[in-house]
Order: sequence, then C-alpha cells, then structure tokens
Amino acid sequence: MAGRIRDEDIAAVRERARIDEVVSSYVTLRNAGGGSQKGLCPFHDEKSPSFHVTPSRNFFHCFGCQEGGDVFTFLMKIDGLSFSEAVERMADKYGVQLRRDDSGTDDRPKGPQRRRLIEAHAAAAEFYAEQLATPEAVAARQFLDQRGFDQASALTFGVGFAPRDGEALWRHLSGRKFTSEEVIAAGLIAMGRSLYDRFRGRLLWPIRDATGDTIGFGARRIFDDDRIEAKYLNTPETAIYKKSHVLYGIDLARREIARTSQAVIVEGYTDVMACHLAGVGTAVATCGTAFGDDHTRVLRRFLDDHEQFRSEVVFTFDGDEAGQNAALKTFAGDQKFVSQTYVAVAPEGMDPCELRIKQGDAAVRELIATRRPLYRFVLENVVGRYDLDRADGRIDAVRAAAKLVASIRDQSKVTAFAQEVSRMIGSEVDTNRVLSEVRRAAARGPEPTAPRERSGAQPAPEPPPPRATYPDLREPRFSIERETLKLVLQHPIAIGRTTADIGANDFSHPIYRAVWELIAAAGGAVAGQSDPAWVSRIREASTDPAVSSAVSALAVEPIPATREVDAGYVAHHLHRLQELTALRRIDEVKSRLQRTNPVEHAADYNKMFGELAALEQHRRMLREKIVSASA
Repeated sequence: MAGRIRDEDIAAVRERARIDEVVSSYVTLRNAGGGSQKGLCPFHDEKSPSFHVTPSRNFFHCFGCQEGGDVFTFLMKIDGLSFSEAVERMADKYGVQLRRDDSGTDDRPKGPQRRRLIEAHAAAAEFYAEQLATPEAVAARQFLDQRGFDQASALTFGVGFAPRDGEALWRHLSGRKFTSEEVIAAGLIAMGRSLYDRFRGRLLWPIRDATGDTIGFGARRIFDDDRIEAKYLNTPETAIYKKSHVLYGIDLARREIARTSQAVIVEGYTDVMACHLAGVGTAVATCGTAFGDDHTRVLRRFLDDHEQFRSEVVFTFDGDEAGQNAALKTFAGDQKFVSQTYVAVAPEGMDPCELRIKQGDAAVRELIATRRPLYRFVLENVVGRYDLDRADGRIDAVRAAAKLVASIRDQSKVTAFAQEVSRMIGSEVDTNRVLSEVRRAAARGPEPTAPRERSGAQPAPEPPPPRATYPDLREPRFSIERETLKLVLQHPIAIGRTTADIGANDFSHPIYRAVWELIAAAGGAVAGQSDPAWVSRIREASTDPAVSSAVSALAVEPIPATREVDAGYVAHHLHRLQELTALRRIDEVKSRLQRTNPVEHAADYNKMFGELAALEQHRRMLREKIVSASA
C-alpha cells in the first residue's frame, strides 16, 4: 500500500504554491503596504479587515481570530481538507508530480478523495453539455430559446441536458474509470435496486465554487411526464457541496463584485444568466435554499465589506406577498452586512429573466440602478398592512413597525428608522412616539422558548479545563521581544549567526520564549536561510495553539522599519534584547543584596556585589553597541 507523500515533494509544492493566488479565490485582497495584502477574514465575522497575507513568506494570519499558517493550513481550514488533500490540490494546480513512500502508513483519508469528486463533476458537466446538442434535448433547447438564451449563452454558463436514460451518465463515468463509491459520494449517481443517474431528463446548470470547479448541479423539470414533480432538483449535500455556502454564479461574478463593490442577489439560475448577459456581472443566486448567514459570510469576503470601504448589496424580490415575506427575512440578517442593502422590484412582479425577454437588456440594468433601500421597502410593507385613516390602524402600524425597529442591533440606526416610520404614518405620530414604542418592544424582548428537558441518563458535560492566561503579547514591555522574533522569522538571511548569544531566557513572555525554543529546535535562523518551509515547520512543531498563532502573526506582521533591514538594524534589536535581560538580572541581584546582611553573610554579599559590577559593565557595553548600531 502506498504511504505518505515524500517530504521533498511537499517542499516542492510549498515552494511553488503562491498563497496570494490561492487565498484570492476566497477573499478579495487589497494592498496593505510592506509587501502584505489584507482582506476580510474567511474564518470569522468582522467589520474591519484584519486578515493579512504575505506572499514573500507564503503565510497568512488573522489578527482578529488568530488563525494563521501557510497555504496548506489555509486550504485545510477553509475547505475541510486533510493535509495530504491540500498538498495534492496544490500539486495539481502548480504541476508538481507527487510520489509516496512504499513504507509507512497511508496518510490519505478514507473514502474517495476530494480531487476525484471534482474530476467526476468535471466529466459529468462535459457530458451534460454535449448532450444539449442531441435530438433528445429539443425541449431543453426550446426552454432556453424562449428565455432569450442562445447557444453561446449556454456555453458560457455550461448549461447541459441529462438524458432520460437512467444510466447514461453512469455508463459514461464508469468508462472514465470512476468507481461507484466515487460517483455516489459525489452525489451524481444514486443507489436503488441498482445504480442510476440522479438527474434524468432535465435541463442542468453546473454549480461552481469561486475557483471555477464544478461541485454540484441544479436541474429543472422540462417534461410533463417527469415522475418527479419538483420544478428544481439540486445535488444533495456532499463532501464538496454545501448548499448554505454556495452561490451560483460566484465564479463569474467574484472579480466584478470586487471591482465594483456591488453584489446583486437574484432568485434563480436563469436570473443570473439574464443579469450577466444584460451587463450586470455581479449577479449571484442561492441554490435551492434561502439566502442565509453563511451566504452573507461568503459574499462579504468578495465585497471587501468593511467600515472603511462601503459596498452595496442589491436583493431582487417579487412585489407579491411572497416577495415581501422574503424581504422581511432578509432584513433580519441585514445587519450582518456593513454594506448598504437595497431592494430592486421589477414592474408587474417580473423577475430579471422575464424583464429581459419583454423589455431588453437596458431594462435589467435600469432595475438595478433604481434600487431602493431595503429598510424603507420593509417598513413600507409593514406599515402598509394597516388602515392609516383610522386612529387604531395608525396605533397598530406604529407597534408593528416598532417591533421591527427594536430588532435592529445597530443602535445608531434606530432614531433614523423611527423618523422614517413617523413620516410614513403621518404627522399625528411623531418620532418620539415611535421611539417610545420601540423601547417597549425592546423591553419585552423576543418570545420566550420553552427550555429543552434534559435526559436524566445524560449528565451535564464537564466544563473544559481553564486555559492558561498570559499577558497581552502587545504590551509595550514585550515590544523588543516581538520585533526581534519578527526579524528572525522574516529575515533569517539578515540575522545570520548573530543570534548565537541569544537564548530562551532573553524572552520574558512565555509565548515568545516558546517561539524562540521552536526556532532553536528548527536549526535557528541559519536553517531558515535556505529552507522556504522553515517557518511552516516551526509552526507545525508547536502543540500549543497560542504559540502556533503567534508564529503565523510574527511571520506576516509588517516590520515598522524606517530604514532597510540591514546588519545595523538587526544588531540594534538583538543588543536591545540582551540589554533588557541584563537589566532584569541587575534588578534581581540588587533585590538579593538588599535582603543579605553584609556582616553575617559577607562571602555571599561580596560575590553578589561582584556579579552586580560585572552585569553593570556588560550593560554599558551593550548600550554602546546599541548607540553604534543606531548611528
């Protein structure tokens, strides 16, 4: 059985893989100066970008949630890959041939590899696209033509057709050497009495991730005798397809979203096609599910949605009751965006696809251009349910709107929304009256839910053991330790062998001391001069998450240098670090001297006095070196 991937091949992949290229498939990155790039972290919600990528060191670190590491760590974290799967993906991308040792345990995860699931979907997408040109697919082509999509449009979006023969795809994939285990795990083939194609006799849209890999399909009913009544079928949840994390069209829209700082959310596959073909290249849609929090997180990363760089998100809804209810649900998640949120409602309840057919491309662009603020649309719909010509209707309208306003977490918006409600209802209801109702609604809070009964057979879980508490790594007293470690990790060539006089005792913070010990165990700065994976090996050697996080932070944080990082700059920090150690030892000796009786313990006293004199001399020498290095 094949064993683990050879270390030299892993090193070759790590050297060739560009972390900025990989990360930019998931996050919009902008120049942060000092050779670094930054964007919104994909691993936690944040309002300001704290996620940094440093291509020269092939490392990333988020200063918000403390996640960090190399390109393999990033892929493992964001896509749930094993280490070997991350290496294999990058090897495929950058053309590195991997070999495995004949001895040792196989480090590949059980079950089909992610790469094989992606390859199976690519083969299926190609097969389905070819089938769209067959005589059997006349109804599918007519469906597209009636909605204004020609052959070129179908090719752009990879639209295909699944033959009605229930085994056509399985025969094709098995002929390509895909196993039944692989195609079932991919969600392409299902098992009943025998293997059969999951999609049969339907028009198909390939669903791609941000990198362009096909990970699933959306299938529309086009034949009246289709035994499955549902208009749309989607790929089931698989190892590579999570519908709550997927946005249809993101592969085509992500660069335009980053460029324009706008995203348009539509309801279906044909709406995405219509928008893109009409010139609205920022359109995306969910895949068989409502727009939720996970979709928001995905979109924000590409919008670069933060407080210093305002973007906008435009939702398209029908004007009917279903559209109004959808807007209410969207408003509930509106505050997860820093961006301004809008609603675009087409006339006569048309969706973008219908609007393009009846009025042309310009009408679709005009629909988005004439968007309205989401909060105003929602409040108008809530207030509009009541008869405002009646006093009791106005009171009920205020109370209903107040519940909505009270749900807003951003308190800075409450007064503005209350003013809006007051204008909608009329002069008899002023802003203070609305604010009073908002306070009452907030005091009542959400409806209480009954607590779940605990089973007597299951005791309450034990609380996790308390984590060790350390001083803040950014306290000024540790700044020289931090800057010295940054120099060692980021500029091992400039450091050279000058750290020979530095030891673990020069670092007073336990985390920084642990980082130094890892550096020393990895061969010191000299080892980092010729090993591009040196920092990654240091980080991987740690068993403490706090230390691992510190390594990635120190490897990417810009060095606040006003001059070139040369021998003098390095010497200044190293000598300053040693000086601080000398000062700590001087304080310790002085403290012991004060507690020692010079008459009763003359020998100990004299020894300590001599030690103190030597330390003072050493400190003065270091001070002279610091002044010289600074000059």
